[in-house]
Amino acid sequence: MANSFDTQLASRAAPLSRAGLLKFLIPSLLGIGLFLVPFSTGDTINIGMGLMADGLKALLGDALPTIATVVLCLSVALTLTVKLTRPAWAREGALHELFDVAPLWVIMRVLGAAFALMTYFQVGPEAVTASFTGGVMLNDLAPVLLTFFFFAAILLPFLVDFGFMEFIGSLVRTPFRKIFGLPGRSAIDATASWMGSGTVGVLITTQQYEQGYYNAREASAIATNFSIVSIAFALLVTSFIGINHLFVPFYLTVVVAGLVAAVIVPRLPPLSRKSNAYHEPVGCQIQEENTGDQSLLRYSLGMAVARAETAPGPLKLARIALFNVADIFLGLLPLVIAIGTVALVLAEFTPLFTWLSAPMVPVLEWMRIPEAEAAAPATLVGFADMFLPAVLASDIESELTRFVIACLSLTQLIYMSEIGALLLKSKIPLKLWELVVIFLLRTAITLPIIVFMGHWLVG
Repeated sequence: MANSFDTQLASRAAPLSRAGLLKFLIPSLLGIGLFLVPFSTGDTINIGMGLMADGLKALLGDALPTIATVVLCLSVALTLTVKLTRPAWAREGALHELFDVAPLWVIMRVLGAAFALMTYFQVGPEAVTASFTGGVMLNDLAPVLLTFFFFAAILLPFLVDFGFMEFIGSLVRTPFRKIFGLPGRSAIDATASWMGSGTVGVLITTQQYEQGYYNAREASAIATNFSIVSIAFALLVTSFIGINHLFVPFYLTVVVAGLVAAVIVPRLPPLSRKSNAYHEPVGCQIQEENTGDQSLLRYSLGMAVARAETAPGPLKLARIALFNVADIFLGLLPLVIAIGTVALVLAEFTPLFTWLSAPMVPVLEWMRIPEAEAAAPATLVGFADMFLPAVLASDIESELTRFVIACLSLTQLIYMSEIGALLLKSKIPLKLWELVVIFLLRTAITLPIIVFMGHWLVG
């Protein structure tokens, strides 16, 4: 392959050309500006790409649920056409990969379209069409995903295809290897998640795995431990739950608990048992060992320039971007709507999470958390959707309890309405039961830390 590390090894020690440096710097600085630089807009914090997505969302407005419904129906129509008629245009290549999917994913696409149609036309069971189940997915989440992922898929190459991942990865590879057992370039995933969105972090991880820069163990660990929700969402949670005045200790607690979990969870099963094999079609494409006498900065620049010089051209980048958009709209969106709606129905219309969380009541009481019985379901319902814990905890009087629930909801990471669906759709080898185990592990590890810091900082 053009970007094999044989090319990188040969290029990194060569004199750095001005053209090569510019090809690395200009797109990478643009990517940094779009994805990693936060700024204030009114009362919120956003990033450049998020601002573009918000602009498109405001422009399309009420048309977005209609667009989402049409996209979901189109996904089903094309998938069934390919599965039933085997047309020549989808017998191989990207279209074959997109539409000739396993029966389970066909069912998920049909369910996603059916739920969207029922919600849009308000026909069918109230459990599906209610504003807090299907309405949340179609009217609130789908518009965000359509606009956010549209720009993410198009603009992400500036961040990952022109050497910035190689540059940062080489600079911080030693601490990341020693602390987390991960490549240095995974620092970009974490930063993109913190500043932008956890879904962007997962999207980066997925692409890096499919291009041979992470092995199966690394990709699984990064996607489930570094793709935290954004600062903007953290602000939304604190505002909704009524602890705005505690945002600094709140986010400090989230960072501390999240870092501890990121150190421990990848060293436990099921992540520790993941294979070190790279994605088979491409093999290993990464080289982060400095075997020469160069300084770390010079070596990192050499790796970055070598990657930039072998980056895809404009036409190929455009084709990749269009396929990524199609894959997200036609492949991921139906899965998110289907899984998210089912999860919300279970959370809102059944006592499932109340039953499952019953053992948490004595645990919370032992930790001296007030209103433990009311708080217990909120400790597990985050597996369905990241915002549900805040909804359940909003009526709890104890400020300490609301603080603990809000922090926990941001450190659990695995929520099926978005991140979980994205991971199951990706080629990263993670199964549903493994996501459940990782969610429980993260809960068990972060809850004591959050409670300790809550008692210390909130009282």
